[in-house]
Parts: sequence; structure tokens; C-alpha cells
Amino acid sequence: MSESMLNDEYVRAEESPSAKVSAVWLIPIVALVIGCWMLYDYFDQLGSEIKLHLKTAEGIEVGKTFLKSRNVNVGVIESIKLSDDYSAIIATARVSPDAERMLTTDARFWVVKPRIGKEGITGLDTLLSGAYIELEPGRSAVANYEFNVLEHPPVASADEQGIRVVLNSRQAGKLGVGDPVLYEGFTVGRVESTGFDTDKRQAFYQLFINKPYDELVRSNSQFWLASGLNMQLSAKGLDLQVGSLESLLRGGVSFGLPEGRLAGEKVEDGEDHFRLYDSRELASQSLYSQYLEYVMLFDESVRGLHEGASVEFRGITIGKVVKAPLTLQQYGVHGAGLSNGTIPVLVRIELARVFENAESAGLEQLRSEIDRDLGAGLRASLKTGSLLTGALFIDLDLYPDAEPYQAGTFMEYPLFPTKRAGVAEIQKQVGQLISKLNNLPLESTFQGVNHTLENTSAALAQWDKVGQKLEQLLKQQEMQALPGELQNTLREFQGMAQDYGQDSAMYAELQSSLKQLKAVMRELQPLSRQLNEKPNLLIMGADTAADPTPKKAD
Repeated sequence: MSESMLNDEYVRAEESPSAKVSAVWLIPIVALVIGCWMLYDYFDQLGSEIKLHLKTAEGIEVGKTFLKSRNVNVGVIESIKLSDDYSAIIATARVSPDAERMLTTDARFWVVKPRIGKEGITGLDTLLSGAYIELEPGRSAVANYEFNVLEHPPVASADEQGIRVVLNSRQAGKLGVGDPVLYEGFTVGRVESTGFDTDKRQAFYQLFINKPYDELVRSNSQFWLASGLNMQLSAKGLDLQVGSLESLLRGGVSFGLPEGRLAGEKVEDGEDHFRLYDSRELASQSLYSQYLEYVMLFDESVRGLHEGASVEFRGITIGKVVKAPLTLQQYGVHGAGLSNGTIPVLVRIELARVFENAESAGLEQLRSEIDRDLGAGLRASLKTGSLLTGALFIDLDLYPDAEPYQAGTFMEYPLFPTKRAGVAEIQKQVGQLISKLNNLPLESTFQGVNHTLENTSAALAQWDKVGQKLEQLLKQQEMQALPGELQNTLREFQGMAQDYGQDSAMYAELQSSLKQLKAVMRELQPLSRQLNEKPNLLIMGADTAADPTPKKAD
């Protein structure tokens, strides 16, 4: 073929549009989209993963232990492992999407399993179904995916209203989680948590008090242990207090306002801390923070006088014993100690017990009052408060005849003068009486008494003989006729008495003679007066008046 022919046969190629994509390719694309959607839906339905920290994995099983909220399944445990330091258990759980909004910073988890505690037996329904983890949602809006599982169920739920207060005590173990909080014997809350502050070296107890009883807690409220049964032997006798049945079985804590004190302000949640007292009596004594301390020197036994014994003025408590004895060593010029038997006792007289309005009064006013009373004879003495226990207390009273008061100090404490009284004074008087009895000549006295008794016995024997003779005399016929003769004699005496009666002539003559005698006596009265004036009247005669001398007439 020649070149010309090739050129003639050449035709320019025309471009045509490309062919469309085949519909077959849509199938894998749709499958991919569906797969992605199914994968997303799977993970979306799978829920969030959270980590739970526990102290032990007891009762927890992978795939069998569920997370529940109000008895509705919201998740399941997927894995369990030890922490890196082997001090705890880390459990991984998967939470359903509907429950993800519950996972906030204040959400709480705890294991529900059979428990035997003060409230009885709980969690019996888990014996067959197995233990589960309870989820309590919080109120926070911040999400969280790592939690610490509580050892015990919380006392109050997150949506329960009330306040939380903290009690401080120097000793731990006074209260346990779940113990009741009582007000006048009625349960108004529970102990929520306990712990120990190593910095302050004291235990703390957090209480939750339900609404509306939170209004009862004020800034001046006091808290004390409610053991249910409180028995105390003191100088005042036996004090027995029985609480409610719940407090008797479980114990708890009570609170209230001290008598005669204002309520104070309302307590805010978690802001105020209160002290926990061992008893209500100790709580009331804490009000007497202002006081004066004195030392009393006793020269008698102080057995039965213990710390906390009352100091009373005529039955009214005004203080208490702080320490008995204060010391037994020889100290100062007063000679207290074993060498002379004087025992110092430290006491305090409390301001609020003496003055009703202690806030307006002061310690200086109390000191001046006591100094004035000491000068008036105020003295302290030991007295028995209970014969059953032998407990003693210190009694203050005024003794006007006491020795003059002389101020002094003992170990920098002012001295309070004392006086023997009560049992000690009685013992002293009994001892003096026995000493006097020992000095009496009892032997010679008894000999005289024996001699007198012998003489009396002899006299009684003589009287016995006289009685026998008198009986023989009365049996004679002459003595039996004596009553008739005696009756005749009485008749004669009666007749003689009638002769001298008012109507008899003898009585009239006697009256006339008496009248004449009276007349003679009246006539002799002038003579008697003259004899009194001049005893020698009968011998010398009466002085006659001198004759008048005639005078010349003017």
C-alpha cells in the first residue's frame, strides 16, 4: 500500500462521552455505610465504660455481677484486676446508655450483699441472685467515669433533705455508722461516717439529721452519748436513766439545749463542729467555764471523796472537787502531807452556779463575796452523801463561833478554811465520851451497887416477914371486929363535928369572942404605935406638953 493511499484512508477520531459507573458498585458502598452505622450503633448501645475501686472482690463475678439503680439493671462487671500496688481491686463495668447521665462526680456506689449489723440482717435477697453493686445518682452536672465503692450503704440518699454536723471526741469507737441520732428519745437522724484526724489527734463523727428536725440543731446545742442505760453512784445516791429500746440495744447520740441557755443561731450544713460528751451531766457541766480554785486542808480521812464530788452550800451545789488529794508531799508552812496527816483537796467554785446572771457578774465579784463570807465564818467540812456507797461531799456553812479567818496560800492556790463536822465530829465526841467513861471509878461504883442490892435483898426479906405477921394479925377475931368499932368511932366524930357547925351555939359563942378580940386589938393599936416610937413608955411615961408661958401684950 502506497503512502498516498494511507493518507486518503486516514480518518480523524472523534471523542465520545465516557460510559457511566455501573450500579453494581452501589452494593459495597451501601454495605459499608450500613456496617459503619451498625458499628456505631453497637458501641452506642454498648454504653460507657467506668472503673470502680474496691478493697476486696468478695461476691463480685465477671459477667454475673450487675450494676443496679432502684433494682433496675444499668450495667454489668466486665473485668476484675488488682491495682498496680496490689492494695485494691479495680473492676471495669459497662453502663447502659440510659444510665450514663447518672455518672456524675457525686454519684455513689456500694456493694449490696447479706450483712448482719446493728439494724439486723439485710440483703437476704442476694443469697440466690448474688451480690450486686447499687448506683445512686448524684446532682452534679459534671460527668465522671471513675469511682470508689463505699464499704457500707450510705445513711442518707442524695436527694434526702437535712443537714450534716460533725462531732469531735478524743476517743474513737464511741459511735458506729448507722447509729441513731436522738432528740428527747425520738430518732431524727443517723451517724453517717466516722474517722480519725491525725493532725488534731481526735476522732470525728459525721451525723445526718433529717428535715424538718434540722431546725432543732442550734449553735448552743450539745451532743452526748446515749447508751440507753446510764447508772451512776454518787454522793447523791443512785442515778438510773433508761432510754429508748433502740438506744438500749444499739446506743447512739442525743442532743439538746442546756437548761436556762438561749438556743443560738441556726446551724448550716457541714459548717459547725460540736464536742461529743460521754453523758448529759458532763455536757451540762461544760457550761461552768468560769470558776475560782481553792485548796482545803482536812485533818481527817477523805476516803469516799472522789474527783467530781459536789461542793454544796446548805444543799445547793456551787462547785466540785477537782483533785483529792492534791499532793501528799510536805509543802510550805502549812505542813500538808503524811508527816502531820493534813490532806490538801483542790476544789473549784463555779461562777454560773452562784450568780444567776453570770455574764454580768465576774470572778472578782465572786472572790469578794467569798472573802466576805469567810470573814463571817464560812467554813468547809466533809459530810456523807450516801450511806450505801460511803461517798463524801464538801459542805459549806456559816459558823459564827469559828476561829478568825487568816488568808493563806498552798501551792499558789488560796486556802479555804475547814472545820470538823458530820461523821468526823460525831466520832470525835464518841471518842471523848469513851475516854471519860474509862476514867470513871466504875469498879468502886459497881461494888457500891452490889452492896446496895444486897441490903435491898435483906430489906425485902424483912418486909416478907412483916407481911406474913400482918396476915396472921388480920386473921384474928379482934381484927375482924375492928371495922364495926371503927364505924362507931366515925359516928361519934360526926356528932362532935355537928356540935361545932355553923348553926350550933358553940359556933355563935366563938364568933362573939372573935369580935370582942378584934375590938380589943383596935384599942391596943394606938398603944402599939407609941411603944414603937418610945419603947420606955411604960416606965418613963409619955412626954407631956410644956405649959404655955404668958407674954406681955403689945
